[in-house]
Amino acid sequence: HSQRRGPRADMVPEIAAAVGFVSGLLRTRGCVSEQQLQVFSGALREALTEHYKHHWFPEKPFKGSGYRCIRINHKMDPIISKAARQIGLSLPQLYQLLPSELTLWVDPYEVSYRIGEDGSICVLYEAAAAKAPSSYGMLTCKNQMMLGRTSPSKNYIMTVSS
Repeated sequence: HSQRRGPRADMVPEIAAAVGFVSGLLRTRGCVSEQQLQVFSGALREALTEHYKHHWFPEKPFKGSGYRCIRINHKMDPIISKAARQIGLSLPQLYQLLPSELTLWVDPYEVSYRIGEDGSICVLYEAAAAKAPSSYGMLTCKNQMMLGRTSPSKNYIMTVSS
């Protein structure tokens, strides 16, 4: 019997979530054909797998997070533009299709994104038995933002019911 020992070392679900998200953004604008999207997804998946190869630490999910972060802030992330070139999308086209401010964090066990500088952070993928012991009790800025975001509505509910 194959018993799974320790954290999962592959990045397949995380990269799939990130690729699916970016492809989905291109798809919603309807200017890119399904066939182009498949080529783009494949190219992006390969590029990310290669880029993350030596920067993936399931036992320390936050290590290297900045290196793995995909960012569009009025500058296109080179990994995205490289994959887009495979389907003939130019930079100006990419800027039209994708948000001008996008941050995508691809970490072991969790993929999340934020659109806009002060947008909320949304989790795209989260592994169930996720957190490595090292991250327990560690409040990342992401978690703090999430906590900060949920408390006002709770207070509001309490006021209403009293």
